[in-house]
Formats: sequence, structure tokens, C-alpha cells
Amino acid sequence: MMSVPPLAPAIFTRDNDLSKTEATRTVIEAMIQSLNDHVIDGQDKFWHPNARWIGNAGCGVKENLQAFQDGWQRPFLNAFSDKFAVDEARIAEGEWMAAFGRQEATHTGEFMGIPASGKRVQVRYMDFWKVVDGKIQDNWVMVDVVDVMRQLGVDPLNGLGWDDRGAGYRPANDA
Repeated sequence: MMSVPPLAPAIFTRDNDLSKTEATRTVIEAMIQSLNDHVIDGQDKFWHPNARWIGNAGCGVKENLQAFQDGWQRPFLNAFSDKFAVDEARIAEGEWMAAFGRQEATHTGEFMGIPASGKRVQVRYMDFWKVVDGKIQDNWVMVDVVDVMRQLGVDPLNGLGWDDRGAGYRPANDA
């Protein structure tokens, strides 16, 4: 049997300054509102110029604010021109804030090779932000790209996803 190593300490939050909770919340909430207003120019008031946007596969890593704007924000708005975020939960502690929720949007432009369909979709996400000196330094993001593609009629898993496993529909030992 394989030995499991002990949990590593939470190295990113080990020195978290809890006195900065409200300042962090203020910056993130203002940034979210500006993104909901589809503001691209002027994001530098919220983001450090070298902020990293670290997304899952299909979304990629953006090494600075300009890369985030050109490699995520603009293409996303082109694909979903009426999008708005609905954070279902937000938690702030010190220099860190997290949220999960969904974007409500209409597919009005190309998304990951899928031509505009006019379909209404939900884009599920999770965000974890680190704020340093009043600006976002890092943003770890998980976007459910597979679900969005499925809503648009494309199944990148070719029916082999594990959605039904454990739900009583499909046994775990089927092949």
C-alpha cells in the first residue's frame, strides 16, 4: 500500500494579513462590478500590471493584465457579448478572496471553435484572488469549459464523461 505524505502547509496563505480583509473585499467587488459592466480599459486600477491569471486547461495562463485582457476578457466578451457574473458565494480573509458562481450569457460569437449559436448558457466558475498593496496580484480560475461546450451541442468527452458515475445511473466498473 502506498504511503500518503502529510498535508503540506498552506504556503500561499501562511502569512496572510487578516487586517486587510475589508480592503481585499472592496477591490474584488469593484473589479467584479466593472467586469459585469464590460469594462476592459481601466482595469489597471484593480489589477497589478504583472498580475497572473491562472486558468484551467482550455483557458490558459495569462502572465500579466494585458495578456488577460487580450487572451481572455476580449475573446470571452466577443463570444458572450451580454454576459454577467452571478457570484453565488464569496469568502474573504486577509489578502485573499474566493468566489464561485456562474456567468449568464448568450453565445453571440465564436467560442473555442464553436460558431455563434444564439443559445443561452451558464458558465460555471471558481475564482481565488490574492490582493497585494490594493491590487490583484494573482487570480486562480476554474471555468467549466466542458459544460459550456456541451450546452452548445459539442461534447469534447465523446460521451465518456463520468457525470453519471456515483449517481446510480452508470456503475463505476463499466468500460
